[in-house]
Amino acid sequence: MRLSRYFLPILRDTPKDAEIASHRLMLRAGMIRQEAAGIYSFLPLGLRVLKRIEQIVREEQNRAGAIELLMPTIQLAELWRTSGRYDAYGPEMLRIKDQRGRELLYGPTNEDMITDIFRNFVRTYRELPKILYHIQWKFRDEIRPRFGVMRGREFLMKDAYSFDLDEAAARLSYNKMFVAYLRTFARMGLKAIPMRAETGPIGGDLSHEFLILAETGESAVYCNRDVLNLPVPGADVDYDADLTPYIRPWTQFYAATEDVHDPARFEHEVPPEKRLHTRGIEVGQIFYFGTKYSDPMQAYVAGPDGMRRPVHGGSYGVGVSRLVAAIIEAFHDDAGIKWPEPVAPFKTIVLNLRQGDGATDAASEGLYQALSHRGVEVLYHDLDERQGAKFAVADLIGIPWQVMVGPRGLAEGKVEVKSRADGSQELMTPAAAIDRLAG
Repeated sequence: MRLSRYFLPILRDTPKDAEIASHRLMLRAGMIRQEAAGIYSFLPLGLRVLKRIEQIVREEQNRAGAIELLMPTIQLAELWRTSGRYDAYGPEMLRIKDQRGRELLYGPTNEDMITDIFRNFVRTYRELPKILYHIQWKFRDEIRPRFGVMRGREFLMKDAYSFDLDEAAARLSYNKMFVAYLRTFARMGLKAIPMRAETGPIGGDLSHEFLILAETGESAVYCNRDVLNLPVPGADVDYDADLTPYIRPWTQFYAATEDVHDPARFEHEVPPEKRLHTRGIEVGQIFYFGTKYSDPMQAYVAGPDGMRRPVHGGSYGVGVSRLVAAIIEAFHDDAGIKWPEPVAPFKTIVLNLRQGDGATDAASEGLYQALSHRGVEVLYHDLDERQGAKFAVADLIGIPWQVMVGPRGLAEGKVEVKSRADGSQELMTPAAAIDRLAG
């Protein structure tokens, strides 16, 4: 993509109302635009990152055996009354009426709707287990939306729902999502710690939040430092096998959010030198809630004995749009964003350091074309701007690799390749640079 043809509305000044780094940098880097309190447009650069995250989430859900569908954003109030949640959910739910006077709502979550879908099509235990998921926009009318997309009112979420014959089977589905979440966040370059948590309005008695440790996080967390060094299951994990050996190391150490924190247990179980009290950003949460929805909604299946019984359920959420901000909180410096490669909007940015010079124009164009042909997603900064401005833009938007093409280097047959992650730089021939970046 040539920057001269792209839409990248970079802000030179830091927005005054942006309180945390991710909000400031997303606005400055032209990733988002606020349309109303807590409601944002994702501009092209931000959308590319959002789609990268979404695809990683999708791949790991599919790997774990979940099946994708798509439910609407607008739901019937009548459905939520059947489950008993309509009046209990609270003012965060946006309640509306259509022109016929029928009561509707903009879905904050989908347990009720997916249970209705399930009960209309699944009749017997032979069709179980099932894990269904979608990636869809949600709306929760936060009274104080803040921190950009970190705590917005409209947000993109992956929500999955499991259906099993009994509690034992349901916990196996829970374990699948536990492992899938460990892998999902690790693929984005994140260390997300599963912590015991409150179930809130979703219900049930078993839940883990997955949090990235960050001082800007909204949750206080308490954990044993040893949990930070645990390995994540590899791509060869067998989701049909016993997953306990993968999960036990993560749950044997104390790790809890402030809602369920037990100070006495923390001090008893965790040696002083290993106690970590900090803050975290929630990027996902998983729940087992038994028959909370299947009982009132009569989502029954016939068991092996022929008797009909309510299915046991769980739900599993990932904040897809929130992850964009969370990753920035984890990877940035004073100059801008430092995207991990798997979620970066482009892998490489080519900087033509003397626009209009025949040699640098030709070399930059050649690099851009060659990298594109090798399947590298590349942004070519071909605007007639001074070198310092180009360096600033490249650092701000955080593309992992910068290729600087200038007359001094070309005189020696070289270009300069810089890693945004650690700032290391290396002179190499254009051909070597292409091989390095396309490798």
